[in-house]
Amino acid sequence: VQLQASGGELVQAGGSLRLSCAASGGSINGPTIAWFRQTPGKEREFVAALWRTTGRTYYGDFAKGRFTISKDNAQNTVYLQMNNLKPEDTAVYYCALDFRLILSSIRQAREYDYWGQGTQVTISS
Repeated sequence: VQLQASGGELVQAGGSLRLSCAASGGSINGPTIAWFRQTPGKEREFVAALWRTTGRTYYGDFAKGRFTISKDNAQNTVYLQMNNLKPEDTAVYYCALDFRLILSSIRQAREYDYWGQGTQVTISS
């Protein structure tokens, strides 16, 4: 499965962005799909995920109430809607998926087998 993330750009604090992650070579209907983010010198941080069996969503604490993960099976695309953006949201955002991870590992970047290339999000104050 190949993943192509897009939608990152420079926006002002308080603004919104929608990131997209287009999948090819496989369907997003089966696996757990997630977004992570990373800043220089830090580990990849969990943002949000859609659990493969129930479709329930999970969020990092900083994302709750501001970010929404969703998917369009017909378009084979995953989205991350981000509202009320803050300068500390500045990072490279990555989409990921995995077919076999267990629920307790949903926030662990090392458990995901497939990754997109990342898209830069920059929030100015």
